[in-house]
Amino acid sequence: MFNIERLELARKRRRYTAKVLAERAGIAPVTYSRIVNRQQVPDEATVVALVAALGYPREFFEQDDFDPIDKSAASFRSLTGMTARERDAALAAGSLAFEVMDWVHSHFTLPEPDILDLGHERSPASAARMLRQHWAMGEKPVAHMIKLLETKGVRVFSLAEDTKNVDAFSCWRGNEPFVFLNTYKSSERSRFDAAHELGHLVLHRHGAPQGREAEAEANNFASAFLMPQADLLSTIPYVSSVEQIVSAKKRWGVAAVALAYRLNKLGLMTEWQYIQVNRLYRSSEPDGIAPERSVVWQMVLTDLWKDGLSRSHIAKELLLPDSELESLLFGLVGSISPPLRQSPVLRSVE
Repeated sequence: MFNIERLELARKRRRYTAKVLAERAGIAPVTYSRIVNRQQVPDEATVVALVAALGYPREFFEQDDFDPIDKSAASFRSLTGMTARERDAALAAGSLAFEVMDWVHSHFTLPEPDILDLGHERSPASAARMLRQHWAMGEKPVAHMIKLLETKGVRVFSLAEDTKNVDAFSCWRGNEPFVFLNTYKSSERSRFDAAHELGHLVLHRHGAPQGREAEAEANNFASAFLMPQADLLSTIPYVSSVEQIVSAKKRWGVAAVALAYRLNKLGLMTEWQYIQVNRLYRSSEPDGIAPERSVVWQMVLTDLWKDGLSRSHIAKELLLPDSELESLLFGLVGSISPPLRQSPVLRSVE
């Protein structure tokens, strides 16, 4: 049986309109409309043409239904400038990631999620402090944001969307939290995006508030989580120059603008100094840090490599194009190294 829902999933993932896909497949748009509305069963020639136009294996469309992500249940890092087509492509990537994660669960044991529900906290900053206390982090900086999330049971995937409009998003699948990060941005901004999405997971699990208010709360959470107030006060009692910000930002692994904003809000930096930093470094990051890599995917690929298998092995088992799996892992894999069998992050299912 040709699964129409999967046909639409692949179309959205490719960012094709229905008209564009119909043209690529050499069929009339009205024919495609009748197919997706289940008013017409596609013949074999039409199926072959649609499959070829989308570049997915034929078997992908013959599988059972997938888990869709409701757009109202996903917290997107960016709300301005994002088109419906870009949003739908990102959500489609999320549904594919669910199937990848099902495969991982069948082969490996991952940490159980340890994400508190802190929507009741009086402020995002107090929620950040409470989560740090729960994870026994104290006031120390976060050395590796992606690794921290994975250790605490968050499933991290990348979004190679080649657009600035889709920064990141997060969602829950039952009791399992997911974060998707666009690798287009600098490492500092990606770390902030990861902390921002963590804020959504702990503050907005039940949906409220929405829109700009939710984004502001997640931003405040990320700022307090990555740059604890006590550590800032002890390290930077006052700001004497813009150069001091560029030098100090590496301690917390954040962008110069993010550090300046936090210091300004805490009264440790003048408005004029903040404006200077924002003017100089809003669009480019000085003295950038190395990109972070996923520990989970590093180990999954290492285990496959030891068995003589490549990343394509997963793609074939999942009936996905290699390019789709590459998009979900892009920028997070890194070099292959010997597996750490006793790692608390991931263990093989025996």
